Parts: sequence; C-alpha cells; structure tokens
Amino acid sequence: MQLPEFRNEPYTDFSRPHEQHAFQQALQKVEKELLGRTWPCWIGGEPHRGAGTFDNFDPGEVTRRIGRYPKLGEADGNLAVEKAHAAFAQWADTPVEQRVRVFLTAAQRLREKKHLFSAMLCFEVGKSWAEADADTAEAIDFLEYYAGQMLRMAQPQPVTPVPGERNQMIYIPLGVGVVISPWNFPLAIMAGMTSAALLAGNTVVLKPASQSPAIAAMWVELMHESGLPKNVLNFVTGPGSTLGGALVQHRLTRFISFTGSRDVGLWIFDKSAKVVPGQIWMKRLIAEMGGKDSILVDQDCDLEKALDAVVASAFGYQGQKCSACSRAIVHQDVYDEFCRRIVPKVAALKMGHPSDRTVNFGPMVDGSAKRKTLEYIEDARQESRLLIGGAAGPSAGHYVQPTVFADVAPQAKISLEEIFGPVLAILKARDFEEGLAIANNTEYGLTGSLFTRDEKHKEEARRRFHAGNFYINRKCTGALVGGHPFGGFNMSGTDSKAGGPDYLLQFLQAKTISEKVG
Repeated sequence: MQLPEFRNEPYTDFSRPHEQHAFQQALQKVEKELLGRTWPCWIGGEPHRGAGTFDNFDPGEVTRRIGRYPKLGEADGNLAVEKAHAAFAQWADTPVEQRVRVFLTAAQRLREKKHLFSAMLCFEVGKSWAEADADTAEAIDFLEYYAGQMLRMAQPQPVTPVPGERNQMIYIPLGVGVVISPWNFPLAIMAGMTSAALLAGNTVVLKPASQSPAIAAMWVELMHESGLPKNVLNFVTGPGSTLGGALVQHRLTRFISFTGSRDVGLWIFDKSAKVVPGQIWMKRLIAEMGGKDSILVDQDCDLEKALDAVVASAFGYQGQKCSACSRAIVHQDVYDEFCRRIVPKVAALKMGHPSDRTVNFGPMVDGSAKRKTLEYIEDARQESRLLIGGAAGPSAGHYVQPTVFADVAPQAKISLEEIFGPVLAILKARDFEEGLAIANNTEYGLTGSLFTRDEKHKEEARRRFHAGNFYINRKCTGALVGGHPFGGFNMSGTDSKAGGPDYLLQFLQAKTISEKVG
C-alpha cells in the first residue's frame, strides 16, 4: 500500500463569499440539529447511558445548552477498560493496511464535514472561525499523517546481518490505552492521540474533557461511519476525579495518553507509576502539559513583525493554548517603543461571540477559567503596570478583556505561572544574554521564539533557548503536523513530539525474532 506524500490540509479562505455562506449554513445546522442533543457513551461496542447525566453550555452565551452526556463513574470506567482489553487481540491482529484504510476514510469524511465540526467548536469551546477551522484541519492532518507513519512502522526494520541466522525486528501494539484529551484543541488533539493509538493496533478508552464532550462524540460517530469496529474505541464521559482515576489506575490499562494541565499530569504520573495487584507491566505515560512561553525581542529586529507575532501568539484563542506567548522579553533599547505600539494592536481585537465572522477574540472556556484569570490580573496590578485591559467582558459569557502588563519582574507571579488566559507580561532585558536567561527561568519548556537579525544571536538561541519547539522570526503558536513535531521539556511533559516521525513508537513495542538457518 503506497500513500501520496503527506501535505497539510489547507486552511479555509473565509474572504471568499461562498466559504462564508457555507460556514454560516454549518452554524445554523449545528444550532438547529445538534445543540441540546443527548449523546451516548460507548462501551464494548454498545451505547452506554450510565446512572446520571451532566450538561455543558456555550461559554460565549451561557444560556445556550450544548448537550447532555452520561455522568459515568468508577464502575463504568472499569467496565470500559475490561471491554477494551477483550477487543484487543482481534484488533491487534487486523492487518495494518486495513486499519490504515479506516483512518484515511475518516480523514476524507472529516474533510467533507469540515465546517460542521468547526461550527460546533465555535459553540462548544468559543473558537473563532479561523481558530476552529485550524483545529479541524489539524485533526485531518493527524489522521492522514499517522496512517502514513504506521505503514512505515509496519515495514521490516533494519538489523545487522548475523551469519547463520535469519533476524528481524517488528513493532507490535501494547494493549489498552486510556486517552484523556483537553478542551482547548478538543478535536485535533483528541483525534490525534486516539488515532495514533488505534492505528498502532491498540484498543482505546477515550475520556474527553468535560467542557468539550460534544465534538468528541461527533468524532466517535464519524469513526463508526468510517468502518472502525465499535468495540475497539470505548467512549466515556464524566468527572476526572472518579472516572479518570479508575481508568488511570486499572490493572489492565497499558498506557495513558494525556494532554492537559501540569497538576493533573503529575497526578496521573504518580498514580500510573504504582503497580496494582494483577498488573504485569509498567504503564507508559505520554503527557503534554503546560507552558510559560516567551517571545524574545532583540535590539536589532523587525519590530512590526515582532509585535504582530506577540499579539497573535498571546491572544489567539484568548491565550488558551499551551503554546501561547504569555511573556514578551524585550531589549531595553526598543522596550518603550514596543510597549507604546502594542496597545493599539490589542485594542483592535474584536471581542464577541465567535459565531460572528468578524470576531477574533471570544470567551474563556468556562467560569472557573474566567475567575482564575481575573485573580491573576488583580495580583499583577499590585506589582506591574497595566497597559490595556484588566477587566471582564460582556456578561452574556465568560469574557475577559485582552490584557497587557508592562514592567513585569522575572520572578513575578504572572511571569512564572501558567495563566492559560489572555494576559501578556512584558519584561525588560538589558541585553540578549539577560533576555535568554529570563526565557529559561521557568519550570516549563514548551515553545519560544526569537526576533532578531543577528546571526550570532540566532545560533546562540538555537543551542540554549530551552524549549521543545523553538522558532525564529515567527510566532510561537501554530505548529503544523509533520513540519513542527510538537512537545516540550521539563514540566511541559514527556516531549512526545506529536505530529512527528517518532510519535507512534510510544504506542508500540519492538520484538526481535531470530531463526537459526543452515
């Protein structure tokens, strides 16, 4: 089986009237046919309702109900892992080419329904048209890229010839994987983690974030339509503390793939490391956690491009990206000009409900995120200089104004802690060397960027800017599958490099087979 060379899914050009019309129709279809729906879970290939339910609501218009979902608990989680274990042997024996065809079919079906999925993202998690479209495009990329990578992994692996022996090394699946996906990229990251595990021949129990189960349920339906056996993908919804805990600690769980906060990731790390009765392996953990990401603005650079990159990286999707620029570290010679020129650029952001095409700044995902962000803003007022923003937005949803603080100290709370909201800290650096030291002064190491014309500074930063994804003269968000394998250092996780050539190895184990001949 030969696939064409991988190409990233193009983003939709919403300047075209026919694309605007198509997206408006998708928004209307979601609002009319999908919002308010009661979605089932799936365990062992059968719909599973559970004892209770919970609802989620549009963060931009909190009176609008998105959907209703089963509120599953520990017993349901245990059942899901056991059913996934029962389905593993048959799915593991399914030829790789057959598994690949399922996911290529799914990629094409998702491409055909791109606007429908993106429209749901506008309502469920408050993504603008462009942000939602990019999320859906990345999901398509993951399905196709990992399908191609699995075909490569299925080929004979190179081993050194040994006289008198026939030797080979093959990759085989691990077992049951628990996928715990985030709300901020609730389609792309969820589909990427799950598809990688399934393409490798594992069975999966998928638990999406409680803020974003509808988009995950839509994707599960799409996978069923694409020919994925229903019993290999178990879909469960409910609280992380009970349901998630049961999944992580079950003796039959072979690996956990997690994207989310530092604190939850460390809790999973701790619990998954403990061997429980009947467990015969050490569980693997693939974790993508937080970030405290910086753009370093050097003395000699294109300041206009640096400003645009900082604003795009800091306030795209309201700063709710682990890769978001939450710190601009600016050389003292251009610091005052940078602070002056960033204010009108931030002021030009249009806040509102993201179903409006002209809006590029929407709500926080929920009330908790809004409260946490406002608390950070209040703390920062005591020790920094507010340039713009600093308050809540329209009361119809969980809005917080895009906010910028200047004169932030390197050890200040908003300089070191991940806020996960639309708050940018600007720090002054005496020179490039101090700026690089500040960039490396947090416990994270996910993304970062340098704007400079100085070739020596570029080379220094290539070696010493400690981030898993480092960029030069571009924004620090927007990693592309295949082009920018994604993952970070330190408390940013296990550096899994999602969308890269090594990612699938985390869902496989190598087996060496030697036969004496002659």
